[in-house]
Amino acid sequence: MDDVLRASGLRKSFGSLVAVDDVGLAIARGETYGLLGPNGAGKTTSISIVAGLLRPDAGEVLIGGRPMTPTATDTKAMVGLVPQELSIYPDLTARENLRFFGRLYGLTGADLTSGADRVLEVIGLTDRADERADRYSGGMKRRLNIGIGLLHEPDLLILDEPTVGVDPQSRNAILDAVEALATDGLAVLYTTHYMEEAERLCDRIGIVDKGRIVAEGTRRELVATIGEQDLVRLEVAGDVVAAATACEHLEGVGSVDAEDRTMVCLVTGAAGRLPALLAAVAGSGATVTGVEVREPDLEDVFLHLTGAALRD
Repeated sequence: MDDVLRASGLRKSFGSLVAVDDVGLAIARGETYGLLGPNGAGKTTSISIVAGLLRPDAGEVLIGGRPMTPTATDTKAMVGLVPQELSIYPDLTARENLRFFGRLYGLTGADLTSGADRVLEVIGLTDRADERADRYSGGMKRRLNIGIGLLHEPDLLILDEPTVGVDPQSRNAILDAVEALATDGLAVLYTTHYMEEAERLCDRIGIVDKGRIVAEGTRRELVATIGEQDLVRLEVAGDVVAAATACEHLEGVGSVDAEDRTMVCLVTGAAGRLPALLAAVAGSGATVTGVEVREPDLEDVFLHLTGAALRD
């Protein structure tokens, strides 16, 4: 595949804190790659290195075969970065924002005008282009933020948690736009802690925990790491730890995690094993107050790999 981004062996520490620990990834043209993990996992530091904002302590980043460093101006021009924090001028209209940032990218004349019009169409703000940004909803401001990153037609677009704090309608508009960009051949690096966004948008996903990519693959490949197992969630009244201990050695039970008043079990053939699970919980002195059985998803994979829920 034609890799737009290739990063290997990235490491970055801040004092005793290792924020990025031997991270490597590659993204092809037309591919959306998701970094999925909770806040503080190292996603933003990783993409800051990829975008040339931070110099790694070790490792290498190549964009289109060119080395990326904080001083590599030509390589940086191949990247569009959309940060978590809004980078727009609220007292300017959307069109004025785009024209301002376009001039910073070196666009002038007809190229600047046509580029702004093209981006306004992509982000769905053509009919509101001449309104001041401070009159926009949070979601519209987010879309404008994305448009600024697209204006110079980069080879790689980096989106850092672009839907945080937006309403459902704007969130869906943002996801629609990202899907269309990948279809048009843009390479996209997308960070999120929302499992459903990763499942919808990403061709491949890297699960990030404590600065490391602990697993990588398509959604199907990642879920397959758990095996052909069902997820059984039991709501328990009583000693949930004792109940989990009673269940973890049962035949067909792959793993058991206890949290608050909930047990989460990975079980082969859950329908046939459920009576034994319920009996084991009762034998521990606890009582089952609720049962849910379903196929595992990416959040279950994360829990299986890290021992923590994605929301933590």
